[in-house]
Amino acid sequence: MTGKPPAEGARPAASPRPAVPLQAGSVGHQPSVNTVNKPVVVQMKAAVIYQTGDPSVLRYQEVPDPECPDGCVVVDAEAISVEGGDLLARAAGELPAVPHIVGYLSAGTVTETGAGVEDRAVGDRVVALNVFGSHAARRAVPAILTWPVPSGLDAARAACVPVAFGTAYECLFTAGGLTAGQTVLIHAGAGGVGIAAIQLAKRAGATVIATASSDAKLQRLKPLGLDHGINYATESFPDRVGELTGSRGVDVVVDSIGGQNLVDSVGMLAYRGTLVSVGVAARAGSAIEAQSLWAGNNTLRGVFLGAAILPEYARIHPMIGEMLERVASGELQVEIDSSFPLAEAAAAHAHAESRAAFGRIVITP
Repeated sequence: MTGKPPAEGARPAASPRPAVPLQAGSVGHQPSVNTVNKPVVVQMKAAVIYQTGDPSVLRYQEVPDPECPDGCVVVDAEAISVEGGDLLARAAGELPAVPHIVGYLSAGTVTETGAGVEDRAVGDRVVALNVFGSHAARRAVPAILTWPVPSGLDAARAACVPVAFGTAYECLFTAGGLTAGQTVLIHAGAGGVGIAAIQLAKRAGATVIATASSDAKLQRLKPLGLDHGINYATESFPDRVGELTGSRGVDVVVDSIGGQNLVDSVGMLAYRGTLVSVGVAARAGSAIEAQSLWAGNNTLRGVFLGAAILPEYARIHPMIGEMLERVASGELQVEIDSSFPLAEAAAAHAHAESRAAFGRIVITP
């Protein structure tokens, strides 16, 4: 996720299911657990950090098995999706404890259910989301932050859906208000959110412009719905957008880069266009002058999927479920660049930060 999932203790605004703390599996909690023939395993393997920094801070070691608090499930992982938020959490910020297991998303099989869980059962295949904990052989998560894996969808692709496609949907339609006949500029088109946004925008009837770091990546994006590609390594995206739109600009810009890229994107907006900021892949802040938005009556919006999941649970959770179904049906595609074993999580993070990947990077326990 670009960004972080919701803060501990928040509650869904309109959910029939009980809200539970997001920090599942805390030490000292005495859970009520239902298990079916689950072997007793004291230790599991995980990629942990003791301090923030570059990918080399990740260590592969044994850690205690997670407990299963009330309202939670334990999921044995089959696949872990490397998210932009995972990289940010590893690179900077304060750690809640050490060793710390980073990571938002994984998919696998439910092996334990805590008291109060009624709609998940041992043996269910699910995608699981939490503030941290994905980079491990198993994890405990609130049951309300899981989604069934549709029939025919493998764990690797399923794990890649909620953050990328959920974020793309929020950027394009909830924040951007994109409609048929409009034009959208999607930065970092070959990334997870970019690939999802290209597909969703095209299926909504929009003209899709996207940037990427090579002509080869842009060529691979065309079958997914790209109309016009801009190689930002060899040409100026502001100049090219002006040419493509006859100097009109675009109705929506989705920017996951930040820094000067976000600043330059203000000038790409058509009258009453919307610039959506959804990430800081450039690891740089942006000094946008408010007056730059006035002349075109333009709007700057921020999107953080994690902040919406619980307050807007009744809308967000089924929307992500729909994205999983659309991927399972073949309507939408998940592009997986490469897979790394959990023992090589540091290499997976380094590859993600190299910007060489096309699509998602997956880790397998």
